[in-house]
Amino acid sequence: MKLLVKGGHVVDPSTGLDQICDVLVSNGRIAAVGESLPTPEHCSVLDASGLIVAPGLVDLHVHLREPGFEDKETIATGCAAAARGGVTTLVAMPNTRPATDSPEMVARIRDKAAHTGVTVYPAAAVTQGQKGEALTDFQALWKVGVPALTDDGVPIQNLALLRHAMQQARTMGLTILDHCEDRDMVRNYAVNEGAVSRQLGLPGRPAIAEEVQVMRDVMLSKETGARVHICHISTAGTVDIIRRAKADGVPVTCETCPQYFILTEDEILRQGTMARVNPPLRTAADRAAILEGLKDGTIDAIVTDHAPHCAWEKAQPLETAPSGMVGLETSLGLALTYLYHAGHMSLMEVIDHMSTTPASLLRLPKGTLQVGQQADLVLFDCNQAWTVDKEAFASKGRNTPFHGFQLKGKVKYTISMGQIIYQED
Repeated sequence: MKLLVKGGHVVDPSTGLDQICDVLVSNGRIAAVGESLPTPEHCSVLDASGLIVAPGLVDLHVHLREPGFEDKETIATGCAAAARGGVTTLVAMPNTRPATDSPEMVARIRDKAAHTGVTVYPAAAVTQGQKGEALTDFQALWKVGVPALTDDGVPIQNLALLRHAMQQARTMGLTILDHCEDRDMVRNYAVNEGAVSRQLGLPGRPAIAEEVQVMRDVMLSKETGARVHICHISTAGTVDIIRRAKADGVPVTCETCPQYFILTEDEILRQGTMARVNPPLRTAADRAAILEGLKDGTIDAIVTDHAPHCAWEKAQPLETAPSGMVGLETSLGLALTYLYHAGHMSLMEVIDHMSTTPASLLRLPKGTLQVGQQADLVLFDCNQAWTVDKEAFASKGRNTPFHGFQLKGKVKYTISMGQIIYQED
């Protein structure tokens, strides 16, 4: 099958291309990129006039919930949500039931995802059952192509075990994806420790609980040489630690999510459980530091930490409701609105943080429009205004604090491996 994407404004951070031209796709790969390309025989033409054409988004942090929690999300619904958001590749977290901690579970998820059009890379657990007690079989997981290991929301507290895990991961070139919060300090607390927690009379999750584990794991990364990627950073202190570590040559990278550069802890007072997330929304000063970290390159990637929950779960009191929010269908619009249109980052920088660099961090063959590479593209209208409507989501999850937000920048087409997997109605 051949497809000519004609006359779009191509933005490709992998090559620096930033101009109006055509992209020819053949047999699922990029065949040519250039101005006024001839239309081959038996070729479909997609008029991209007025649209941005960029590599498909790569989201390194997604909870698909299946198997075990299909009432929250399925692989099919999660991937449909990804397609609507321009995400052609995602890394699925292992906190399923059973946990994704074996080659058999990895294969099970891949098989289910194969029919969705979205490329799913399952991240496997560091420890068996995510229990923090015994390591999984890294060698077996590496052989089946797992790109990263993580115990996700149950970070390893046993330092000797974590150090051993990093040593093993380094020998196989695997990255450790690292949720950093000291469990004894955060427990199941719902909000940031600060003005809002005091106003509500609730115990809070202090910033130091994140920062002390980031510092710990940066030191372990430096000592072992393991590649460590810090998940969803949220505090000014964490940005500073990672900035200093990178300057020192430590192989550490990091990500953040739209909620951390848009919202603050005050959103809890307005939206309650819809704004409950781990790590929690922080202060205005933290938000400003996250934004600065994005601008100066300290923060490598923008991800969603897409975490769907059932409506009845989020209807519980703030203290007992689960943490998390969905984000696959809003992430690009939020980044364009609050980073690009707000004048903080260029379009090239936004796409780089959401596609090219995330792919490179885990050495995935994605995030590029170079000839010969897999044809994953997102086409979007950079200026189209739209209103977030959670009831229109493809995801089963409706737990978003961005419902009703007015955004600027809308996905029109998503192309994965040369196939159109989403087209706006």
